[in-house]
Amino acid sequence: MQLRDALDDYKRFRTDERRLPGERRTTRGRFSGDEGRLVHVSPDGSIRDFGYPLSGLTGITRSRFGIHVAGQTRWFTAQKDTQRYVADSSIVETTHNTCVGTVVQRDFTAGGCHLTGFELNVDPTLAGPIVDSIKLVAAVSLSPDGRDTRIGTLTHEAAIEVYHGTEHDFFASATAVESVRGQVPGVFEEILAEAPMEYPLPPADGRYEEDKLSGDLVCHVPLESGSTVIGTLLTDQTETDREAAVTQLTEQVESGQAWLFDPDQREATQIAGGPTEASAQSDLVRDDLHVLSLLSAPSGLRIAGPDFDPYYVHSGGYGYTWFRDDAEISRFLLDADDRLELGLDSWHERSARAYCRTQREDGSWPHRVWPRDGSLAPGWANARLEAGSDDDYQADQTASVISFLTSYRGKINDRTLREQVDSTLRDAVDSLDDTLETDGLPMVCQNAWEDTTGRFGHTAATFLEAYSTLAATDLSIADHAAMQADRVYEAIDRLWVPERGQYAMRECQSPVRSAGTWLDPRADSATLALAGAHKSYAAIGTVDDQRLDRLVAHMEAIVDRLYRDPDGTPIEGLVRYEGDDWRTGEQAGEKIWTVSTAWGANAAAQLAVLLGSDPRAEEMDALARQLLALIRPDGPLCAPTGYLPEQFFDDGTPDSATPLGWPHALRTATAVLLRESATTTGIATGE
Repeated sequence: MQLRDALDDYKRFRTDERRLPGERRTTRGRFSGDEGRLVHVSPDGSIRDFGYPLSGLTGITRSRFGIHVAGQTRWFTAQKDTQRYVADSSIVETTHNTCVGTVVQRDFTAGGCHLTGFELNVDPTLAGPIVDSIKLVAAVSLSPDGRDTRIGTLTHEAAIEVYHGTEHDFFASATAVESVRGQVPGVFEEILAEAPMEYPLPPADGRYEEDKLSGDLVCHVPLESGSTVIGTLLTDQTETDREAAVTQLTEQVESGQAWLFDPDQREATQIAGGPTEASAQSDLVRDDLHVLSLLSAPSGLRIAGPDFDPYYVHSGGYGYTWFRDDAEISRFLLDADDRLELGLDSWHERSARAYCRTQREDGSWPHRVWPRDGSLAPGWANARLEAGSDDDYQADQTASVISFLTSYRGKINDRTLREQVDSTLRDAVDSLDDTLETDGLPMVCQNAWEDTTGRFGHTAATFLEAYSTLAATDLSIADHAAMQADRVYEAIDRLWVPERGQYAMRECQSPVRSAGTWLDPRADSATLALAGAHKSYAAIGTVDDQRLDRLVAHMEAIVDRLYRDPDGTPIEGLVRYEGDDWRTGEQAGEKIWTVSTAWGANAAAQLAVLLGSDPRAEEMDALARQLLALIRPDGPLCAPTGYLPEQFFDDGTPDSATPLGWPHALRTATAVLLRESATTTGIATGE
């Protein structure tokens, strides 16, 4: 998204209470992606690339499609309930109603190419030269190297090339291109005007360079038998030369013309990057694996979600890999794969290798990295890379990676990889020990929500999980890990708030050091991680009756205090924590979050397993199912696309990163765990 586009969006939505201006939202529409390319298709059919964090290539920053009929261009507009995935594929189908009939648009990404096919179904009452002369109009803006100026265009016989420096992008059509013009960016007067600019702009009089120094292509494409396919290919010229790129793209658009609308060829368009075994599972599992494959780079690392706010106006960005989110996703997928045999072996291996590669010399992992190569990405929690206090470090991220690698190491057949994982774990434990204080709680650091510092209940839970998982192995550090797990287990009592019947969000140092510490008693959904951590600890130690009582009380208190069911709205679920005012706009209360709701469901399910034959296990199981129902494909917090947005306003408007990977992994892990418990207890799963 270029600054001009952000300013244009600001003009359109600056008075909207539910859409923060200047963003490129993905709360509506669907994605298609493969091999690091991630393309969003809006309900009006416009497409845009979101894959820069995954591939380093920017590609399409805006587009618009329509038909040219009777001397006029009629642009497609968004219409309700006219978009879907075709069968079990990742083909996105969008239907447009026009003055001459319907146009079916199908989008599919494969091998770095994105294909968009159009099929015109003319109203049978219409005929004649007007219908015969209908053409597709495609306005596509390419921004190689993230630029919208200093761009050059080369017109080849079979494709158009747009370039700046390293990135060279190509555009082609299966039915050739009848006419094409460039477009210079809006001038200062247009950018500063009160009204938003129309896209594409009309031709500029006297601007001789418009057709050669622009990434904006406005093309008229003829239809053959009522259809055509256009395609784009993003390349790094150091890896793919011009001739190879043109050949690859032209072959793709020509073959796409043959199969994109042919239902007999759909086996060629299975969910990109996802295991075919997923199609045999429930809609829930299939949707979750599809989303997680879309968010994955070839390296195996994932972005948290599509980056909708590239100028960091209302957030700190989402197109990065956080090791907390990524490792939790990896661990949840590993657990689900163990239970359902989803065929995710290659996913687990890629994740393990990526974590080993990205570990720092001190055994920790940085705040966030670029998923395409694991290099350090911009962040605000890199205290261990800087001089001074280590408070702005997220120790839970290192703990989360340890938990996954430890869980996975027993499944590794490659001797070299296993030795690498074991070495990584030994260094990681040294780092974890370094951040565990003498009283058994983690040091002062940033929380999971990245908005404050302290000694958090959630961080303690991740430490307990990591040490307990390690203690159950045959590693030489297992005995040491068991002792550390015991220390953390005992120290968690320090966070109990008896008057509230729950664990505190954090322990804080009083402003006057001599005054000691105080507990922040607010309910925090992140502390729900204590349930799973204690389930892991139970494999190597004893969870006493008092602790079980407190865990049950904590679960009930957190859900009771964080549950919101706004009057007269279709949504309900858990908020992040008491007093959370992030991105609330004009709304008085906290927003509902899918990850918090999913966390609640998972924690209740984990606690039910931990309780075993205790009668309260059935109550926790029921609570888990109640919360899971809110995020199921037919639940109020799941979009019609099958995606889980990060947040919701009280009126049901989705907001922020969509889809967000973390709750999708939590959802599958919880559904699988509950399905297994239903098998042993006879409780219906709703699957």
